Amino acid sequence: MKKPSLRDVRSYRIPREVVDPLRSGLSEVSGLAIAAITEEVPAYAEAFAGELGPKIERAVRAALATFLNLVSRPGADPGSPLSSALEAAYALGRGEARSGRSLDALLAAYRVGARVAWRELARTSVGTGQSAETIADFAELVFAYIDELSAASVAGHADEVAASGRVRQRRLQELTQALISGEAAHVVQGAAEQAEWTPPQSLTAILLPERAARWVIDLLDRRTLHLADAVPELPGMTVLLVPDPQGTSRPHLTRLLAGHSAIVGPARPWLEAQGSVDRVLRVRRLIPATESGRVIDTEDHLAAVVVTADTGALADLRAWALAPLDGERGAAAAKLIETLRSWLLHQGRREDVAAELFVHPQTVRYRMARLRELYGEKLKDPQWVMALTIALAVPADT
Repeated sequence: MKKPSLRDVRSYRIPREVVDPLRSGLSEVSGLAIAAITEEVPAYAEAFAGELGPKIERAVRAALATFLNLVSRPGADPGSPLSSALEAAYALGRGEARSGRSLDALLAAYRVGARVAWRELARTSVGTGQSAETIADFAELVFAYIDELSAASVAGHADEVAASGRVRQRRLQELTQALISGEAAHVVQGAAEQAEWTPPQSLTAILLPERAARWVIDLLDRRTLHLADAVPELPGMTVLLVPDPQGTSRPHLTRLLAGHSAIVGPARPWLEAQGSVDRVLRVRRLIPATESGRVIDTEDHLAAVVVTADTGALADLRAWALAPLDGERGAAAAKLIETLRSWLLHQGRREDVAAELFVHPQTVRYRMARLRELYGEKLKDPQWVMALTIALAVPADT
């Protein structure tokens, strides 16, 4: 008699007189198999004890019946009941993935079930006087059949994990987009629930190139959200939303980003993450060069952010405050403005101004004399000094 192999389970035949006694004991065999699985594979104890128990028992009994039908068909019967069994096994694998049970648990259940089923079926065969060779062949068929079912379940489990991963990733991206866009709180909360994402207390936005984001994200909190090309006018840039990087964790975050061109925003309550994104983009406009490998903390540029909050008002203030210089020529006026800005920032310390501008202190003295001629007593007026300081706080081309 030819020994069966994996592919022979579809074509091998066992005489009906061998199979018929086995059918009557299927219910008992399936019950014993389930009892063994429950005891030896803890992951299934709760499932079998609950509402799913009877359904699982019927499925096990159906799988065994399908096997007996498969190996006892007439030789001329071209049909095969294996397809439906494989489809059921594939669906089982997908269902197990959805329930959160591991593939290891599923394969362990198959092994235990096969062992118990074979033991009980062999006992029946021995009791009916079957030869050792027939029983040995029957054993190989049983395990070949279980291997086929296992493979189908593995495929179903893998496909479901991949599909659910893609679905969750899409939902996380939708959540990120909702946060960045500043959608209403109920919309964002609904998106978080759909994505099965646990909200943190706060989120901090980071803007960095996509190639850097792919490397950095593995070092951050697992709840970190990211969206590539989140800002249409900045192709190739990614926005990360990192949970709770404030206090002592913020310096740690900066160290993780070292060597990558990145702008780090302020921490904001998670539903207000758009505020952190907006701050990052504001600083990006103030400091457009982000390819230097430097980490820029928006907290270091708050004054510039405040001063440029209303660019129209800043331009009007600059024009008004610098009106006394209207009569000066272009290059001369630029040098006077540069000197006045440094003089204000260094509180009139001539040596410091000269060092910043790389000129001789005497040059600073000459320029300041000219500025006093043009402004008169205004340079001693606190209101004028404040206006000039604000007007010149950032370069004119910002």
